[in-house]
Amino acid sequence: MLPKLTTHIPGPRSLALSQDLKKYECRNVTYTADDWPVFWQRAEGVNVWDADGNRFLDVTAAFGVAGLGHGWSAEFMREQSGQMIHGMGDVHPTALKVDVCRKLSAMTFERWGHGIGKTILSNSGSEAVESALKTALMATGKSGVVSFKNSYHGLGYGALLGSGFDKFRKPFESQLAPLRKVLDFPADAEDGLIRLAMQLKELNPEEIGALIVEPIQGRAGKLVPPLGLLGMLRSWCDVSNVVLIFDEIFTGFNRSGKLFACEWESIVPDIICVGKSMSGGYPISACVGKSDVMDAWPESTGEALHTSTFLGNPVGCAMASASLDAHAEDHVAEKVQATGDKLIAELNKIDHPLIHEIRGRGLMIGVELRHDDGTPAGDVAGAVLSDMLRRGVIMLADGEAGNVLAFTPPFDLSDEEIEFLAHQLWNAISSAIYQLAGK
Repeated sequence: MLPKLTTHIPGPRSLALSQDLKKYECRNVTYTADDWPVFWQRAEGVNVWDADGNRFLDVTAAFGVAGLGHGWSAEFMREQSGQMIHGMGDVHPTALKVDVCRKLSAMTFERWGHGIGKTILSNSGSEAVESALKTALMATGKSGVVSFKNSYHGLGYGALLGSGFDKFRKPFESQLAPLRKVLDFPADAEDGLIRLAMQLKELNPEEIGALIVEPIQGRAGKLVPPLGLLGMLRSWCDVSNVVLIFDEIFTGFNRSGKLFACEWESIVPDIICVGKSMSGGYPISACVGKSDVMDAWPESTGEALHTSTFLGNPVGCAMASASLDAHAEDHVAEKVQATGDKLIAELNKIDHPLIHEIRGRGLMIGVELRHDDGTPAGDVAGAVLSDMLRRGVIMLADGEAGNVLAFTPPFDLSDEEIEFLAHQLWNAISSAIYQLAGK
């Protein structure tokens, strides 16, 4: 449904809640201002209602979680919570944990013809990445990590070891081991891949145990690499005894128009990290790897080397099991590709000099804004986000300079909603320029 607004945005209840939150929450967590945020009350499908009763169109899918739609897996949460909310996932598991691990194997390494995939369940994407990095060390005995500029793998200390987003890493760098090597993420098939090949040659494989990459960079601005990148990395890892990790926390489960984004190039990693839309709303993630790689871990003798209190939570597993079944249906990826094509086509109709590039795959799309002199227009993007919120659209910006407007909506976006988004975006960009010029 299209937005329906009954108050100023943010409304009085959201503004009051914002002031209360500022009193009690660490000031670094939630950004608050006169025009931001709205406080969510409920969500369904592609819509979100705030505490003031306003209905919004959500093109974030709540950080990519609600690919199947807000509330899609709620019935499975209700059913399972009526039986058991919490268990002992690494001591006395539930059958649901077996079910989820089996399904993850079937839709990854078994489906790709590489035998059974083995899983470490976690609660967040960052934890799944940390599981993968630990596994790589176990498998190779080498502690070095290779990642890419402006990569985003989560904010836990282990995940930060391979992070390329310096604004998240630098404040804590003094507490991080100097283990990473950072490569350029190629933007084109010629110069970019040639430069990457040269950078790979300069690495010392004897020091490196893991190479982690997003098949499509998300927080960096929805950057789609040229075909050939993943194959080049696969070949280098094979000859260098390095574990190849694909971070598909965001891109996994049909977001790019295929079940996993690595399938655009038909390259199989040693480990794949998944999360976000894995359950449709419950904190659960997974590190899934080839059996021979995962078997580098010693067999449990009763005390796991890597676990957590909520590992294999029954509610999360029930929701994930249902979600995995839905995502495994071929028509879901087909729908995402078709809807993404429509959205890109409508966005391309916006004739505005600030739009430098529209890019993406499936429903993972970025609209990059740049000024006439070529500098990133993060100031305009910020103003656009606030203006779109006032128009009833919830969206975010990506990129190192925050100048890439991000479109990662739930998959059930209608043609009417797509046309509405494009029209409102044109108005919002024009309004933002006028507003900034007046300051």
